[in-house]
Amino acid sequence: MTIYESNSEEETFDIGKKLGEKADKGEIICLEGDLGVGKTVFTKGFAVGLLIEDNIDSPTFTIVQEYTQGRLPLYHFDVYRIGDISEMDEIGYEDYFYGDGVCLIEWASRIEELIPKSAIHIRIEKDLAKGFEYRRVVVEE
Repeated sequence: MTIYESNSEEETFDIGKKLGEKADKGEIICLEGDLGVGKTVFTKGFAVGLLIEDNIDSPTFTIVQEYTQGRLPLYHFDVYRIGDISEMDEIGYEDYFYGDGVCLIEWASRIEELIPKSAIHIRIEKDLAKGFEYRRVVVEE
């Protein structure tokens, strides 16, 4: 387990970028955290670490966004609105999970039964006692 601490959006972005620079083909990153904790900021940094220049938005209504112009393709999932696990079959999740890119899945606990044991789990947490902008980023491989 590795723990990073952030005191600003810029630092959260930089943590994501650092992890994106290290990412390898076939990795599945499960990203958890409350609403507004900085998952999208982290993901934007992660994409920059993969040398992706596209604007990164949360794919809340499309479930998955594909970014293919970087060092590796990034498949950015937001499964918050998944009502039934069969919706993942409908979008062909296995092609993404076992393809040539990196999958970053927000709210991955909602599809836990589909997540391979080899997945990397990242949790972003607030601690208001340390300040409004403070974030703790916990990485479990």
